Amino acid sequence: MAATKRYDVKDLALAAEGTRRIMWADRQMPVLTAIRERFAAEQPLAGYRISACLHVTTETANLMRTLKAGGADVVLCASNPLSTQDDAAAALVAEFDISVFAIKGEDNDTYYQHIEAAVDHKPQLTMDDGADVIGVLHTARREQLGDIIAGMEETTTGVIRLKAMEADGALAFPVIAVNDARTKHFFDNRYGTGQSTIDGIIRATNVLLAGKRFVIAGYGWVGRGVAMRARGMGAHVIITEIDPMRALEALMDGYEVMPMESAAPIGDIFCTATGDKHVISRAHMELMKDGTILCNTGHFNVEIDIPALRALAVETREARRFVEEFVRSDGTRLYLLAEGRLVNISAAEGHPAIVMDMSFANQALSTEYAVRHAASLERRVYPVPREIDEEIARLKLATMGVTIDVLTADQSRYLASWDEGT
Repeated sequence: MAATKRYDVKDLALAAEGTRRIMWADRQMPVLTAIRERFAAEQPLAGYRISACLHVTTETANLMRTLKAGGADVVLCASNPLSTQDDAAAALVAEFDISVFAIKGEDNDTYYQHIEAAVDHKPQLTMDDGADVIGVLHTARREQLGDIIAGMEETTTGVIRLKAMEADGALAFPVIAVNDARTKHFFDNRYGTGQSTIDGIIRATNVLLAGKRFVIAGYGWVGRGVAMRARGMGAHVIITEIDPMRALEALMDGYEVMPMESAAPIGDIFCTATGDKHVISRAHMELMKDGTILCNTGHFNVEIDIPALRALAVETREARRFVEEFVRSDGTRLYLLAEGRLVNISAAEGHPAIVMDMSFANQALSTEYAVRHAASLERRVYPVPREIDEEIARLKLATMGVTIDVLTADQSRYLASWDEGT
């Protein structure tokens, strides 16, 4: 480890275990590995400073290694107080010489001190999972905005915030919405979050899902994935929605659809996946039965009205690790998982590496794209270029040993023509 590196991690003695797990994840991330090898040869990010605010996991570690291989000077901080894997953070510092500011379970003040430390790096490129670095730059560090070439945003909630900033004319630099790449949200959000959310719930509680009424708030890509996996475990899945098209899709997919007020008295497990606040309110919690489990797999811990839950309780205690028990005045209990934060990465390990391979390939290639096209990018939110998205899909198929058909010249001409009918 370079003695001059600044960092704040739990314990550097964890580095050896972190390195073993980073290498395990790397073997399941062949697309990112291929990009890292090219980056090392071509150095497309040489001389650029990057501040990344992401979940500090083994998969993220391999993205940081890739950016560094491309020549970037990288600093990483956590995008959630509970999502850090302390051994991965230690390994990045001790084995890979990358500055990291992240400790699992850090308090709110420390969390924001770590974001400030990342911003102190004076980045030219940002990489967010929830837009926290961008938020600090646009409020407390506006003097640094002129140095930023572009940002990358990893999650739905962050993209929503950034598009609102763009609409208000407040966005000071271009941002690429990595979350919206098809190879990200179709797979990461649906298959990655779907599996890891169920994993987090089971690790935290050890409950049997079979036969339970499992209520999912929101039927976006994350909600679809959680619903698919919960049904696969034998749960009776109920969907709550505000969007009529998504509600109709959930119904046609074979799920029961109803308002949260109707689901509240009958559900056994509730999981929010909307990106909005107070989706589960005090009024809903007052209707819930004894033993109900509440959790969230959206980015911020506002989807469940936690202050209202605390006000409703006459007693609280830790029932298990990541499980807090709230006793109501009538003696009945509600259980909140992982402080209402992302249950999949707080109580489990987050997405499997095989899907993060595509998500982080999008991050790496979008960063390269931003550098190459900096002069032409405006202060708005951009989609990941389609050619990047499709190239990642092609690479992923190739690494999985899958080949697909290719249009013949005659087929291509037919699809491009209008004069050949029946």
